[in-house]
Amino acid sequence: MENINWNLRTNMTMLTDFYELTMANGYLLHGMKDKIACFDLYFRNIPDSGGFAIMAGVEQMIDYLSDLHFTDSDIKYLSDQGVFCQEFLHYLRDFKFSCDVWCIPEGMPIFPNEPIVKVRGPIMQAQMIETMLLVTINHQSLIATKASRIVRAAAGRPVLEFGARRAQGYDASVLGARAAYIAGVAGTSCTIAGQQFGIPSLGTMAHSWVQAFENEFEAFKAYALAFPDDCLLLVDTYNTLKSGVPNAIRTAKEVLEPMGKRLLGIRIDSGDLTYMTVETRKMLDAAGLEDCKITVSNSMDEYLIRELIHQGACIDSFGVGERLITSRSEPVFGGVYKLSAIGEAGQKLEPRMKISDNTEKVTNPGCKELWRFYDRESGKALADLITLEGEMIAEDEPYEIFDPLHTWKRKTLDNFVAKKLLEPVFKQGVLVYRRRDIEEIRTYCASQLETLYETSKRFEYPQIYYVDLSQKLWDLRENYLRRHSW
Repeated sequence: MENINWNLRTNMTMLTDFYELTMANGYLLHGMKDKIACFDLYFRNIPDSGGFAIMAGVEQMIDYLSDLHFTDSDIKYLSDQGVFCQEFLHYLRDFKFSCDVWCIPEGMPIFPNEPIVKVRGPIMQAQMIETMLLVTINHQSLIATKASRIVRAAAGRPVLEFGARRAQGYDASVLGARAAYIAGVAGTSCTIAGQQFGIPSLGTMAHSWVQAFENEFEAFKAYALAFPDDCLLLVDTYNTLKSGVPNAIRTAKEVLEPMGKRLLGIRIDSGDLTYMTVETRKMLDAAGLEDCKITVSNSMDEYLIRELIHQGACIDSFGVGERLITSRSEPVFGGVYKLSAIGEAGQKLEPRMKISDNTEKVTNPGCKELWRFYDRESGKALADLITLEGEMIAEDEPYEIFDPLHTWKRKTLDNFVAKKLLEPVFKQGVLVYRRRDIEEIRTYCASQLETLYETSKRFEYPQIYYVDLSQKLWDLRENYLRRHSW
């Protein structure tokens, strides 16, 4: 499927917090235009207290960075604000993106406090792109993470994303559907997402269709005649068990089967879904419709889906809307973008670190790499390690990792494979990344989830996956803290 530049239906360069531009103007005035800075994008907490999150939004980040430019109307608007110097406005008029960018591949499980995007380049540029990078990665990673939970709760039953009308805006519905598909949903009700990204578009009827006809059977009959090969009937408009299911069976027998067709399925959108589906299954089977599928919807999330399955509900697939597309239980991903080093072009950058009374806001200094250790025999992920750039890991020697907060907690790893996770995306502003279509990303996501132990996939109290610091990075952090503590 062709990559579609969804975000850039209009030029998105101005989607930035105003202070990014005022800081850039200030850097210029203080002779810092050519200063080189390194920024890390990472997140602090996993939504829903889960065991991992899923990286998403990389393709849209690439779209944005590939077409950064300020139009004449952008320059006029900024000039009219009365706070920017003429030299800065001239700089924007001739703006050309020239940063280096690395990121974790889309679809990979990610964990708190590790750099998932790294940017290095002129500080004015690296600063300016903060807002758009955060909104892009934060949103899609949030929805992919939620979708993964829901798909896993369904235990192999297809999950359909039905949330377009409840999303917080147009882009949220389209890009949310994209993120959900990457994480494993079978399709979407959002037609434009299907068109733009090649996601299967699915849907049948609403209650208004049934209400529009003289009676329920006439509504079902009309739909069956219109769509004999894909007939799925919504059976809870009036009375599911006394009217809807009997009329669906009648439609199968009197309309579809004389045409040599089968009733594909029924959907229930209200009521006691366990009781309804068990009774519906009995009625369908008794009528010889054992192959007729039962789909349920109605404010689904991972917990309700898990409970329905536990109770023995007879459900073949789930339609999930608002609680997926908005990640209603925890609708903020919380990614941040922090300066980690600064210096002159061609020279080693000096580490920088944010220190805070809130320990979770203390950053890790320096330009960094991210590694993942995999067990050589099982292929399972063992831990992640943040190192300074240039550090190497010898796979033929044991490696000791330790908890960066509780340093006495140590473990020696052996018989492992160590893989660098940050892949180059832009080199001096030129795209060097091999772009993936959505099916490749989706397959990659599924394969990477298989590298996690089941204990990390629990919804309640998942096993903590370790993200540790190398000894050199930990020493740098501790020395910086000592030098700058009061």
